[in-house]
Amino acid sequence: MSVAVLGAGAFGTALAISIAKSSPVTLWARDPEHAQAMETSRENSKRLPGVTLPDDLKIASEITAATHPEVLLLAVPMQRLRGFLKENQKLMQGKILVACCKGIELETGLGPIEVLRQSVPDALPSLLTGPSFAADIARGLPTALTLACSDAERGKNLQRDLTTANLRLYRTQDTIGAELGGALKNVMAIACGAVIGAGLGDSARAALMTRGYAEMQRMAVACGAMPETLAGLSGFGDLALTCTSELSRNYLLGLSIGRGAAFDPTITVEGAATARATAAKAKTMGLEMPITETVVGLLDGDLTIEAAGAQLLARPLKEE
Repeated sequence: MSVAVLGAGAFGTALAISIAKSSPVTLWARDPEHAQAMETSRENSKRLPGVTLPDDLKIASEITAATHPEVLLLAVPMQRLRGFLKENQKLMQGKILVACCKGIELETGLGPIEVLRQSVPDALPSLLTGPSFAADIARGLPTALTLACSDAERGKNLQRDLTTANLRLYRTQDTIGAELGGALKNVMAIACGAVIGAGLGDSARAALMTRGYAEMQRMAVACGAMPETLAGLSGFGDLALTCTSELSRNYLLGLSIGRGAAFDPTITVEGAATARATAAKAKTMGLEMPITETVVGLLDGDLTIEAAGAQLLARPLKEE
């Protein structure tokens, strides 16, 4: 099965590096100068410095040259995914499309799988998600991810062909649970970063992670997901990673909020848009999502850290 990765950010590059160690792969970069620099230096110094690109990794800047493979991994930010698919819809027709982003579309409240379905109806949509940092994958460190695909047989083939020496994939047909787990954990990572940044302690972070997981389950099950999916890599696993590491951009955004420090606006943080989209969706569905609502208040400047903590601690007492 031939593979291309569309998007030469850190994660897309890391996936291409891992796959190229076992089979040829093409990595597409939107910026021709970026592509040329990678081809010349055999390194993505802009996004993933210090890691050599394997010989079997081909660089392309023309998207028509990168979309011949049967399987296309779309390493495109969630909020740009629909526009990218619309722009290149004809090139995506009939392909197996693997979204490699986590989030909920702000305008529609949809996850990546449904955006793929709407944008390219005759393609097979799937999702690669779970606890992973690009640097770990690129360096060959062991990583496990979830591959979500509603077609069981094609899912098995994808699982086999995308698994590498250091990248182990687990399979699920619960696409709703996988995409919501990967999206909502980013919201909780912002909350946990804010707690640590404000000096509120590890106990408070543990409480937020636990109650945040309950929120994730609440939303996912209401949307038709299986609860056990959220207990897997795409839910609990990703939550544990991103709520505890400064390698997580969502956690770093939360840290800056908690410390009252500026945050680089050029850094893509999927959890910010996802928090707003989730809060709006929860309101429509009549779901209680207090941590998500608090994160939105912090992002919009409507709440201080002190007010946010007081608001959550003042909620009615209840059974767990």
